[in-house]
Amino acid sequence: MSLTNIQCQNAKPKDKGYRMPDSGGLFLWVAPTGKKIWRFRYRFPKGGKEKQIVFGEYPLLSIADAREHLSDAKKLLLQDIDPMSIKKEQQAGLHTEQENTFEKIARAWFEYSKDNWTERNAGYVIRRLEQNLFKHIGRVPIANLKRKQILSAIRHTEDRGCYDLAHRLAQYCKQICSYAVNEEIINTSPAVDLTNALKKYKKKHHAALEANEIPEFLRTVEYNKARLHLPTRYALKLIMLTFVRTSELIETEWKEIDFDSAQLIIPGARMKMDQPHIVPLAQQTLEILKELQEINGHSEFVFPNRNDPRRTMSNSTILRAIYQLGYKGKVTGHGFRATAMSTIQEKLGYPYEVADRQLAHAPKTKVQAAYDRAKFLEQRTKMMQDWADYLDEAGAQGQVIHAKFGS
Repeated sequence: MSLTNIQCQNAKPKDKGYRMPDSGGLFLWVAPTGKKIWRFRYRFPKGGKEKQIVFGEYPLLSIADAREHLSDAKKLLLQDIDPMSIKKEQQAGLHTEQENTFEKIARAWFEYSKDNWTERNAGYVIRRLEQNLFKHIGRVPIANLKRKQILSAIRHTEDRGCYDLAHRLAQYCKQICSYAVNEEIINTSPAVDLTNALKKYKKKHHAALEANEIPEFLRTVEYNKARLHLPTRYALKLIMLTFVRTSELIETEWKEIDFDSAQLIIPGARMKMDQPHIVPLAQQTLEILKELQEINGHSEFVFPNRNDPRRTMSNSTILRAIYQLGYKGKVTGHGFRATAMSTIQEKLGYPYEVADRQLAHAPKTKVQAAYDRAKFLEQRTKMMQDWADYLDEAGAQGQVIHAKFGS
């Protein structure tokens, strides 16, 4: 006689667990704790040792569902398949699925892809993932991840006004999920059309000084020199003198500087265009570097980190100094490149091609790149000295207007 729902509901626990038979080997086990578990008793192989398989807990698993599990198990037995072995395979698959979190798959994608990037760019990619996505969806099994969850994680970045970074994160998620599909970890990608759901934005140019604002800025730096950490002040001066990218300056190693030929040779691995770049050094630049060598010559880096000399100065140090000087929103480290480009053409009369080559806006082909390096190096060397002299003259003319250190 089969069990009824009323019988299952009214079954009370006893000192010892007991069975309530249903039919075909299915029974409800009532434990002393009051838990009620559906179990199936069978023999496999036929006539072999008795086994029991657990289907689930009542009432979460209803009588009808338990009987459906029983029917499935008996179909397997008719095919000489042990239902217990199938359940173990399913549990193992579920365990693997739970282990394959978004972070785990993202890191696997990163290892698979990083050979296509420079070491510098690879560092940016993994840090962006760690700082912006892993804390929100890193522990979610990628098989359970929904498009809405990914967008929610990305929008934390978007809400900070970092629209370019948000779009980059969307691209990373798309590639990570495509990797998971290709590796047969998931069947379909949840990272579909993410960028279409993000805010549209236009890339803004980095804030930069006009030529007539240079004297005031230089005088402000000089006026506040006692309040600025000496390497930070020198970093500000060097980024104006060389107008390299901020990362290219702070990651400079002493071995890259040739004092005899007055050149900084930045290896391709540290350049945006992945090509080596020569920076002719003016006399004023060399003097600053020699002073820095007396301070930091023991380190491999020209600008070592104050707390850990094995690392470089923080990428935000120059920007923070600019803020402290009262120039927030008026100039950035990268903005000095635009200032130099326009001023060198307008005030010093150098052609666009020479100044642009010094900015390391590499030509499209390797042949063009080699030709430009050979053609413009002598002109660039003279230009960099003229630029340093121009900054000296500008600094002597300026007045301190923005002496707002610490604001």
